[in-house]
Amino acid sequence: MTRAFVFSGGASLGAVQVGMLHALAERGIHPDLVVGASVGAINAAWVAGDPHLEDLAGLERIWLGLRTRDVFPAHPVRGLLGFLGRRSSLVPNHALRALLRRNVRFENLEDAAIPISVIATEVLTGLEAVIERGPTVDALLASSAIPGVLPPVTIDGRPHIDGAVVNNVPISEAADNGATEVWVLPTGYACNLERPPTSALALTLHALSLLIEQRLIRDVQHFQSTVDLRVIPPLCPLTVSPADFSQARTLIDRSHEAAGRWIDHLDTRLGADQARDLGFHRH
Repeated sequence: MTRAFVFSGGASLGAVQVGMLHALAERGIHPDLVVGASVGAINAAWVAGDPHLEDLAGLERIWLGLRTRDVFPAHPVRGLLGFLGRRSSLVPNHALRALLRRNVRFENLEDAAIPISVIATEVLTGLEAVIERGPTVDALLASSAIPGVLPPVTIDGRPHIDGAVVNNVPISEAADNGATEVWVLPTGYACNLERPPTSALALTLHALSLLIEQRLIRDVQHFQSTVDLRVIPPLCPLTVSPADFSQARTLIDRSHEAAGRWIDHLDTRLGADQARDLGFHRH
């Protein structure tokens, strides 16, 4: 049996995956390989360097210290130049690159303790790119380069952007790599907002999270009959914007408790239609 953890994107909502990892670790559930897209690739990289999940406290500290400016620093001049077509993004990726350099544990993807696949999108072809070798920081920056917000990253001479564009929850890649048991750690979406997002960044990230959820529902319906698929339900109700990094403590604690309850009753749930837990709904 080969077990894979698959991490979806979702910007600040990636904090929920930390809580899910705590619940998995407490029950002795560890991966043999990891796959991730966007912020999910960043969490996957931490796990690839710590596959026995012995230092989740370190990952948690990083998330608790994050603020929006650490990932999306305000840059009015660059934003104006981007709007005028003089730059390819509204903000630079210098802050995110520095954050990754401080915390990534292996210089190249092939040096990880377990195999890791990072999903990005080739700009010129629109094809999915599965990155498994080369500089880790560049691969993670490419996978999380939200179109128009963060700049494309060149990998092997080609510009790449966010993997969420083509395959945000890369169950297919885990299956292709021989996984027979796949645990999906989705970030979900803000299903109970009281008002629409007020900033361009927040609205862009919210829209992307909705697209991600739609793709996840389709993929779960397709793959639950071909692999042993275990999709940890995302938090619900959820009012946190994917642009708001100040709620990490709450997201981690809630997902830790909810994921633990779900795993403890897993035997009674695997026969059900797991896509139903992910469907769009009203509160």
